[in-house]
Amino acid sequence: MKVCYLGLGSNQQVPERQLRRAIKSIKSLPSTVITKISSFYWNKAWGLQGQQDFCNTVIEISTRLPPLQLLDACQKIEKKQGRVRKKHWGPRVIDIDILYYEDNNIRSKKLVIPHPQIQFRDFVLIPLMEINPNYELKES
Repeated sequence: MKVCYLGLGSNQQVPERQLRRAIKSIKSLPSTVITKISSFYWNKAWGLQGQQDFCNTVIEISTRLPPLQLLDACQKIEKKQGRVRKKHWGPRVIDIDILYYEDNNIRSKKLVIPHPQIQFRDFVLIPLMEINPNYELKES
């Protein structure tokens, strides 16, 4: 099993409910167990200003799914919850990002791990440090 960290965020359609729905769906992924869930944190939008605040959390999972298969599973969950990709950094019902996948470094058109610019995103850093205060950040 590989230890991974996922960042979840929402600012549409009762964001806390969207996070709970996504967590429930992640729990049902094959060969995957959620080991830790941070508190939910409310934050101002990052990147594209002038939209509703986001509710964010970070979860730690153990999985046997390879990175691209995990990405596909996360994107299916997003689609099932109504995510439509219209505007970069725009409002969204749910966003599930693979922040870290063990110590893997991946740079492809479809996936970059560690997730870009984590070190600048308090909405990721604060919940990540809550569930693993000794985690050593790695930059992409």
